[in-house]
Amino acid sequence: MVEKIITLENVSLVDFLGTDNQNIRQLAAAFPGSKIISRGNEIKIQGQTAIIQRINDILSALLEHYHEYGLVNDKTVSQYIGASDEEREEARLAASPDVILFGAKGGVIKARTANQQRLVDAVMKNDLVFALGPAGTGKTYISVALAVRALKNKEVKKIIISRPVVEAGESLGFLPGDMKEKVDPYLRPIYDALEDMLPPEKFKFYLENKTIEIAPLAYMRGRTLNHAFVLLDEAQNTTPSQLKMFLTRMGPSAKVMVNGDRSQIDLPTKQKSGLNQALDILRGVNGIGFVEMNSEDVVRHRLVKQIVQAYDRFDTEQQKEQANRPVREYQPYRRPGGPAQPTDPGKHPDARREDDGMQELPVNQEQV
Repeated sequence: MVEKIITLENVSLVDFLGTDNQNIRQLAAAFPGSKIISRGNEIKIQGQTAIIQRINDILSALLEHYHEYGLVNDKTVSQYIGASDEEREEARLAASPDVILFGAKGGVIKARTANQQRLVDAVMKNDLVFALGPAGTGKTYISVALAVRALKNKEVKKIIISRPVVEAGESLGFLPGDMKEKVDPYLRPIYDALEDMLPPEKFKFYLENKTIEIAPLAYMRGRTLNHAFVLLDEAQNTTPSQLKMFLTRMGPSAKVMVNGDRSQIDLPTKQKSGLNQALDILRGVNGIGFVEMNSEDVVRHRLVKQIVQAYDRFDTEQQKEQANRPVREYQPYRRPGGPAQPTDPGKHPDARREDDGMQELPVNQEQV
């Protein structure tokens, strides 16, 4: 028989062990072939090596749970005893108050970075929130999860998700099919997120009865969006008039999120982004939340983070070069091979000279 001693540090024994060591007795009852003794801040485990390892893993998970939430009860112990290693981690995450939603396959969806958590908190406090940041920071995914949670909790009656239909640097030409089939390629990221969070049958039902509505931005004009969680994605590709139109659709009981990446604007070169203008105009308005994400919040492949940082450095260097570029001074017109000409319009080389031999044409005067 093997023996192992675990020493508890920085732990309230009553909160961790339970009244009269209830939690330890419950753990010992689950492993009758072993012996668990609690004395002071030490827990002694005796039994076969495999059993001791199993009990040690459970106690380690319970200690982690305690340090995160400050309490362990009989329900918590039962949950960890009956779970596999993967399920214990899932149970620990599920108990977190930061969990947004359980996905379609039972996975936990929660904020994974400090700024993602700031985004969640901002949506709880404000009815209109702007989420800004580079690709891969979870803006769309977290926003869709918050929308689905609000729907499940009956905080809203429907979800409305929109995007401007703008091609990313290339023309796709004519797309066959009806309106839905034409715009679905632009809205695919939204469908991907929703399919992660809702069972297929439920998702299909919500789409059919318009509980979840996914539509291009152009179809928002004239509507009042009330009792709904409304999300505008890729807002950097809206024009100023489009974004103003969208923001003024907001009904009295609506939650609105506007997501955008100002480094990926696909509008024509001379067209101003509605998102940039809105940020300048609305920064000082009370009741609107602004959350800025950065490359540290990227949760995709590790290379995505490095790619974003590399492009940020390149953009910074380009801006410095433009700022230091000398301004070309005005130069008066100079005839090839001759001196500079005065700026008097009458002296311009294209102006008529008095001695050019041309005669003034007579003016036709009517005979009275």
